[in-house]
Amino acid sequence: MPKIAIIGGTGIYNPDTFELIEKVYPDTPYGKPSDEILIGKIAGVEVAFLHRHGTKIPYPPSSVPYRANMYALKELGCKYVISACAVGSLQRKFASGDLVLVDQFVDFTKKRDYTYFEDSITHIAIPEPFCDYLNGVFAETAKKLGIKFHNGGTYVCIEGPRFSTRAESRMFRQFGDIIGMTVVPECQLARELGMCYCSLATITDYDAWKEETVDIEMVKKTMASCLDKVLRLLEAGLPKIKDRGCSECEKAAKACGALK
Repeated sequence: MPKIAIIGGTGIYNPDTFELIEKVYPDTPYGKPSDEILIGKIAGVEVAFLHRHGTKIPYPPSSVPYRANMYALKELGCKYVISACAVGSLQRKFASGDLVLVDQFVDFTKKRDYTYFEDSITHIAIPEPFCDYLNGVFAETAKKLGIKFHNGGTYVCIEGPRFSTRAESRMFRQFGDIIGMTVVPECQLARELGMCYCSLATITDYDAWKEETVDIEMVKKTMASCLDKVLRLLEAGLPKIKDRGCSECEKAAKACGALK
């Protein structure tokens, strides 16, 4: 079974480079995942691909079945999770079109299912919520490919689906470098399951602080123009991911008793 999962949108699934083997749509204790999970190969590497927001039933950021998604991927044997997403920039040096390998987040969401441990007292340590190993693989790959990227950046996660007001955007600039709607609780659920997680975030806009009006068409247009480099990064980076045994991410889950 695949050890690598990719979570992303329609554009990240490229039928020209994805060799489909089978589709699965498993039940979990948390319901169905947001879509069928596509198992196949990219650059000879077996992966499980999941559309985060679904294709048959559209899930806005607040309604994505995050727990079902991550649980299903874990049950398929996935150990490494690569998330591709679109974000806004909160800082001038993080330019539209740049790629960010996220290393921290600040959570401003309000009404999501954040944990698998609602009936027990389980406090997991998550000072470094993103996997250093996976970030290192893609940083090295992006450098070799000549892709402009930021090796580290703090992701401010908001509830959505609306974009920020100017006042909110200016406030968020004090806390982070980029802003989006999906990394929480996705990455912390991955940690509870002992899975390594990284976010390949493409900057599509400057949120609202730079006196521009952000809309979904702007996001789609910029993301479409950047898809090629994200796909090249995946095709070149996936073969470099090796099973390292017990990772730091898995150790954190075991340390608090979340993972046996």
